[in-house]
This record gives sequence, C-alpha cells and structure tokens, in this order.
Amino acid sequence: NVNSIRVRKELVSSWMQKRGIDILCMQEIKTEENLFPFETFKKIEYTCHAHSRKAYNGVAICSKIPFKSVTKGWPDGEDDEKRIIIGDFEKIKVINVYVPRGGKQGTERHAYKIYFLTKLKFLLEESFNKDEPICIVGDMNVAREEIDVYDPLIMKERIAFMSDEREALNDLLSWGLYDLFREKHPNRQQFTWWDIETAAFSRNQGLRIDYILVTKPLLEKCLKV
Repeated sequence: NVNSIRVRKELVSSWMQKRGIDILCMQEIKTEENLFPFETFKKIEYTCHAHSRKAYNGVAICSKIPFKSVTKGWPDGEDDEKRIIIGDFEKIKVINVYVPRGGKQGTERHAYKIYFLTKLKFLLEESFNKDEPICIVGDMNVAREEIDVYDPLIMKERIAFMSDEREALNDLLSWGLYDLFREKHPNRQQFTWWDIETAAFSRNQGLRIDYILVTKPLLEKCLKV
C-alpha cells in the first residue's frame, strides 16, 4: 500500500532496484490511470498496468516478466471501485486487491467489505483452479487472528477485527489458499499497518492486514517470506 504512487515513485523505484523485484503489486495508488508514472518504471525496465482513479483507491502491477494478459476490475464488469487487477504470466497468475476498509457494523461500507471478500471467493470458484500457481496479494484490511493485532481486547469487534470480517477472509482461504507468512512463521507477531495519527509505530501497536495468499503449488515452492 503506497498511499499515492506519484508522491512516492522515486522511493518505490529505488527500492525495487535494490531488492531485485520481479513483480510488484501496489494498492492505494491514488491517481488517474493516465497520470500513473509509467516512464519512471520503464526506465528501470518494468512494464506497469494500473487500474485507478483520482485521489482514491487504485491498484497496479509492475513486472520485469512479460504479461500474457491483464484484467482490470471484476471480469463481469461490475464496479469494483478500482480495487482489483489480475496479471496473467506464463508461470503464475497474480491477483492484486485493495479490500475496502469498511465501516462500523450495520453500515453500507461494512456490508460492501463483506460483499467484496465474498465476491472474490466467487471469482476464484468460477474462473480459477486451485491446482494452478495462483497468488492473491494485497491490503485485505482484516486481521485474521488474535496474534495479528497488538491487543485483541482493545480491537475486539472494531474495524479490521470484526468477527464477520475475519470469517469472510478465512472463508476466502478455504477455497484452497494458504497465508504464506503464517505458514512460514506460525508463532511470530508481526504487523503491516500502524495508525500514523496516534504515532502507533513507535509503540508497535499495529495490525497485520496485508497478505500473500497462495495456492499449494506456490506454497511448496516458497523459500522465504
């Protein structure tokens, strides 16, 4: 989650070169598609595809590996708020998502979050095969387990740790996906998000809401995460 790629394009491109990244998925790029900094990444030999709009949401995939095809949004054409893009490569399919943050229980935004996760599972059931190498990566805005939040009592039934949100994410995994970080580190508490408004990073009061979810063929090939 880059929180505006135009602001952070030099930082991201520099990091990609240092790390030797093959495929990078970004969420919350917050820019119109035609204003995405394609040239910045082209200079370092990456091809990028973006699915985005001004100021809100937006997803992108940048790759050194050639794309076979790219699907922007839900394949059935339903509005996705610029939250999903699918890259098909020769040896892997990559689904990059930015799940809605949602809202309080009973609100329209909360219902949409549950719907989004449910529809994502339906997409897998209709269009993909769990015996193929498939990776879903992105900001899910849900912490799966108590170990994934800094304080389960404080976070109980709050946004990102509501029971039905967690159930929806775990139901998505039941299709045939594995939470790669948790598979490799079953007992490690490590976060991916901290509230910057309360300086939570300095106290390590965070949540693990970003994931790499993979099918079994990729799980078996994973060396480190």
